[in-house]
Amino acid sequence: MASFVSNVSTLVESGLRGPALTHRYALALRVGAVLAFLALWSGLAGLVVVLRLFNPIFLPGPWLVLGSLAELAAKGQLGGHVVATLERVAIGFGIGAALGVALGLAAGYLTPVRNVVEPVVEMLRPIPPLAVLPMFIVWVGIGEPSKIGFITYATFFPIFLTTVTGVRQIDPLLLRAARSLGARGLPLFTRVILPAALPDILIGLRLGVALAFFVIVISEFIGAEQGLGYLINDGRNFFLVPQMLGAAVVLGLLGYGGSELVRLLERRLTRWQHPA
Repeated sequence: MASFVSNVSTLVESGLRGPALTHRYALALRVGAVLAFLALWSGLAGLVVVLRLFNPIFLPGPWLVLGSLAELAAKGQLGGHVVATLERVAIGFGIGAALGVALGLAAGYLTPVRNVVEPVVEMLRPIPPLAVLPMFIVWVGIGEPSKIGFITYATFFPIFLTTVTGVRQIDPLLLRAARSLGARGLPLFTRVILPAALPDILIGLRLGVALAFFVIVISEFIGAEQGLGYLINDGRNFFLVPQMLGAAVVLGLLGYGGSELVRLLERRLTRWQHPA
């Protein structure tokens, strides 16, 4: 009977989404898409040179970008910039995630907390992070605290909102059943509320990771001596377009890696949503 239900579920999912892709085929599609993008980029850069559409320095080919990155790595500079950016992102995102999850769980479950916290969050959330960066600089200077605080501010809101949504969408019958079995206080949170809201929390974490790598560039434009944002700004000042694009590519790869780490964590913690 269980095998029959499993086959029916597979058939229904196949009819809605198409047949499931094998891991090797899915990987081939991803690699093929990246190679196609690089081929298109190379072709456009070559056309600019051959047809003399405009100065080729404005659109360097991927080989020039990789050469610029290799030159920075050979000088021992690229690693320091990558580490500086990752440190700022890790600290700022960690603080924002901790605050967002903690306040989100409390606001989602306790109505008085939600009535106090949510109006403030809804007033601050529409303000773009770029608009508050000057305030962080005025308050704490142009050093590391302003950059970390800026990342924390940007990442807090999506994590808080998805956490609140996850808690409020928990089936009330599940909570009543847990209380009837004696779950109260901290055990109720750790064994019922947190696992039930975990899928939404992880979605917020993925959004927060993407935002952290998005805003770190802006913060590193001001008063930074290291970081990928500094490399981009330095390339802009001295018209080093391959360096600018190379730092942007590395930033994109780091952001993609961070998102994949959260997805891996999601598959480990929510195994019931990802059957083999």
